[in-house]
Amino acid sequence: MSASVYSLRANVLESLTRTKRPDVPLRVVVRNTLAVVAPLGIGMACGHTAVGLGVAAGALDTMFSDQPGPYRQRVVQLLLASLAAGLAALAGFLIGGHLPSMLLASALVGFGGGLLVVFGTDLARVGMTSMILLVVTAASPTSLAPAAAGAALIFAGGLLMMLFSVAAWPLQRYRPERQALATVYRGLASLARQRAQDEADEPALSGAMTILQQTLLGRYHARGRAMEAFGVLLELAERIRLELTTLAGGTPSNAPTLRFRARVARVLDHIADALQEGTTPHAAERALHALQAIERHAVDNDAQGALHIHALAGQLAAAVRNANWAGSRGEQRAEAADLRLPASLRQNSTRAVLLANLSPHSVAFRHAVRSAVTLSLALALSRLLKLPHGYWVPMTVAIVLRPDFAATFNFGLLRVVGTVLGLLLTTALLRVIPDQPWAHLALMGVLCMAFRYLATAHYGIAVAALTGTVVVLLSFEGVDPGVAVLDRVINTALGSGLALLAYVLWPTWERGRARAALADMIDAYADYLRALGRPQRRSNYRETRTAARTARTNALASIERMRAEPATPTALLDLAQALFSNGNRLARTAMALEALLQNRSSLPEQTEVSAFVDHAATALHGIAGALREQRAASGLPDLRMLQRSLGTLLAMSEDAAGADQVARLTDRLADNINTLAHVVGRCPQEPAAQSPGRHVHP
Repeated sequence: MSASVYSLRANVLESLTRTKRPDVPLRVVVRNTLAVVAPLGIGMACGHTAVGLGVAAGALDTMFSDQPGPYRQRVVQLLLASLAAGLAALAGFLIGGHLPSMLLASALVGFGGGLLVVFGTDLARVGMTSMILLVVTAASPTSLAPAAAGAALIFAGGLLMMLFSVAAWPLQRYRPERQALATVYRGLASLARQRAQDEADEPALSGAMTILQQTLLGRYHARGRAMEAFGVLLELAERIRLELTTLAGGTPSNAPTLRFRARVARVLDHIADALQEGTTPHAAERALHALQAIERHAVDNDAQGALHIHALAGQLAAAVRNANWAGSRGEQRAEAADLRLPASLRQNSTRAVLLANLSPHSVAFRHAVRSAVTLSLALALSRLLKLPHGYWVPMTVAIVLRPDFAATFNFGLLRVVGTVLGLLLTTALLRVIPDQPWAHLALMGVLCMAFRYLATAHYGIAVAALTGTVVVLLSFEGVDPGVAVLDRVINTALGSGLALLAYVLWPTWERGRARAALADMIDAYADYLRALGRPQRRSNYRETRTAARTARTNALASIERMRAEPATPTALLDLAQALFSNGNRLARTAMALEALLQNRSSLPEQTEVSAFVDHAATALHGIAGALREQRAASGLPDLRMLQRSLGTLLAMSEDAAGADQVARLTDRLADNINTLAHVVGRCPQEPAAQSPGRHVHP
């Protein structure tokens, strides 16, 4: 059996069987379901079922724009999704009966909706919703007045979803910010409990830190007076992570130190609990007192890490104080703060981002072209072949098509399986329950809840629930649920097949972009190191560290997508994993260096240390360039020789403890970078793959 066939079979099995823990809070599931079911129920009770159907359809289509984040951000996202859904529905109703006009509209909406991936998943959902509403409403063309009424109802459904999402705004004004902080502090508690920091990474914590940055400092962040406490807690979280990384990586794991770290974890857990519930952190205060009681004992048994133990205890005390102010109840004691977005998180103008991606080398551009062509082709085929319920073909294309092969393959496979299961399940359930409208409404509510809750756990099961929801919803419009089951299955399979065919004809394999993503990560680490080499400009530390974390997250996502692609060369996967793992070790060394800099006004032999760190950054940029160009890294500074010279100077320093710490960190740094150079040098040289350039990636 060939490796490619085995890889594809393994990917199919993994797609069908892999599940994740649902991460949607029950309150979100309930409010989203109510926004779909309530208007239909009210319409039925008032004798206006058609009106309720329109509002319910709009709410269902905008459901996934109700995502975590500041309330202002949710309002903007849901308002955009509602407006896009209403306009797309209006266009579909008006021109649905004229095939040439519909093909042009589907091409324009497909291209525009596909290009929205450059702005992230939230706006990408808006694009997908627009495509779905366009092709679905086109199946029922009508005149201007009914079209405007139908589009208005769909828009109203989106607005209703928005109102449900922000209904608790006055009562829980800072809940999203507190939840994001609580997630990070729980991650820090887990980090404190880890004993072998060099053996495993903390991707969940890195992701949570990025989300926290965007929540507190993003475009739609709140501007209440409690934001000062949130900002302080964000900065303290960064510093606590640095100290924990240093303690785990460079100090002995004796019993007192381990006991101290266990108490640290307890304090962090109690801080997270207080933030989660918005209560006064009394339990955290008690845990902090217990921590302070053993602090001296830990220092006496770990002189090497004494500085970091003291620093960590002080930062935890500050975190406990600020947790008491973090929320509406503490606003009176928190002064106004204007948290500005760091440069690393600022988005370019919309025009600049779009222009940068109007190139065949851009992933987003290729996805936009694929969406436009495939959506139009699916619509044309369904009309020309006069397929029963043919709108399921372009609708499936809009749902399944993703910027990368792995996601499209998985979504397509699970879409077909889920549709079959959903149709069979719904047909069976409708035969069991009473043939009454209210019983059908209750069944639709249950299926809708299952879809929303399981969407991130197993897409196939979620699609089965969604299919059932749609079938029951259409039954209120007079469509017999038992009719055309086979037609829907065939149309779904055809739509998924068209989406995959688009990749065969114009592929953008992740294996052609993984090197660039890893090189971007190494470049970001180099920028972070260069900033650390300039202690007089400490304000740049957070910005470059955040940029490095973002690049690391992008590289990890690229590796995961590449792993799911069929026929990915094993040597390339091994290279990517080796670079990523060694990059993690480098990042931990850099964070330990920052922690040392944060706790001291200057380092022994500061000028020489800064020069060495600058040489290290230069070497990393050289390694990144070699990785992009698929060649061995050459002409790099001799870091080992430079480190030995620095070690000789440090040995003569009067600050023996500080000099020893610096010597160990620079030794680790030289080893980390030389290992990366070795990995790049021994990697197989392949024919030049497509180069994505430095474009914005989804």
